[in-house]
Amino acid sequence: MEQNLTDVLVIKDLIERWVVYRDALMWDKFRTLWRPGGTMTATWTTGTYEDFIKITETGVKNGLNIQHILGGSAVEVNGGRAVSMTKFIILQRAVVDGVLCDVTCYARHYDLWEKADGKWGLKHRTTIADKDRIDPVDKNQTLALDKELLERFPMEYRHLAYLQTRAGYTVDRDCPRMSGGPALEALYKSGDEWLNNNFIEE
Repeated sequence: MEQNLTDVLVIKDLIERWVVYRDALMWDKFRTLWRPGGTMTATWTTGTYEDFIKITETGVKNGLNIQHILGGSAVEVNGGRAVSMTKFIILQRAVVDGVLCDVTCYARHYDLWEKADGKWGLKHRTTIADKDRIDPVDKNQTLALDKELLERFPMEYRHLAYLQTRAGYTVDRDCPRMSGGPALEALYKSGDEWLNNNFIEE
């Protein structure tokens, strides 16, 4: 597939802006990255980007502390549509079972992009989990996790899910993940269909 490098560079710039604006809580700028009705799916939330802004703002007021570190991106463009996959790290801090902890989750963003009126925008973003860990901030403290709760979730994001569940969020038990399965297969299929203009929105 022939790639327009200008389009690729523009999309990579938007990917970087998403993380910077989201972590800085700069929502007016964040909104400019999306196509109308664009959606976001992560372990702890699914909905429009406005829903994502709302749940994040509410969470921050109640102590939500999440940051992101970006890695490399792969972008495929076909006319006015594109798919990208970006490696990134989720860093979330919260009190877990009485102990202040950091969760580190290695993941990927899988994005569907659309160009309209000469401007690229994000249509759908989905998180793929690869692996995670949890650590007490104070190394002198000991964390004893509830094994039954921990094992409810796939190994790739079970510590992140544990923390988020303890924080009061409902976590998806079948997020796309490194070990594969129907959720990941369906996600990759949606990307192929999007690039080939065969994508049907539900």
